[in-house]
Amino acid sequence: MLNMFSPRKLPWVSGTDDQKKVVLTAVEVESLRSEIASLEEREAHLKAQLEHIDEILQSARLSGYLYLRTRWEALPGEPLPIDDDTEVDDWLPKFLVLQGSGIFLYSSSIDLSPQDSTLLSDVVEVGAMPCLTRDNGDIRYCFFISTRHGLRYECSSASKIQVDSWLASLQNHSDLQSNCTAPDELINT
Repeated sequence: MLNMFSPRKLPWVSGTDDQKKVVLTAVEVESLRSEIASLEEREAHLKAQLEHIDEILQSARLSGYLYLRTRWEALPGEPLPIDDDTEVDDWLPKFLVLQGSGIFLYSSSIDLSPQDSTLLSDVVEVGAMPCLTRDNGDIRYCFFISTRHGLRYECSSASKIQVDSWLASLQNHSDLQSNCTAPDELINT
């Protein structure tokens, strides 16, 4: 295989074995310069992405991959949505970040901007769900996040510790929020 790339087989190499000289046309040189510039630009872009991700993760309270699916709650007077998990596996891996006043959902941990987000102030309920047993026997631990807009995020992971961490963090936030609003309600009554 190495013989295939020997200097004698390359069309732009001339000279004897002692003196090897590469002859390129101006178009080939410009093409190589353009390719190098493009690679340098891509490298700078990837470095910027890594720095951005690093900043997000350093300031995040919690982050990690979870399997996620979304559900809408039925509006008053509407029949309950049919949810048959046996036929459709709509759990998708997402990278969730709990940061500041929101939950941010990314398709991948290297994405620069979130695919979706919800404010923690919009979260009305957080709780555990029954475990799922997959076809291969794997168990996924589950929890849900319901918003005041009727959107329900259902999350799962093979790690019980990860699910417990998310539940504890989200419940601590909702406890803090309800404790902060309780004195205002007493004043207004």
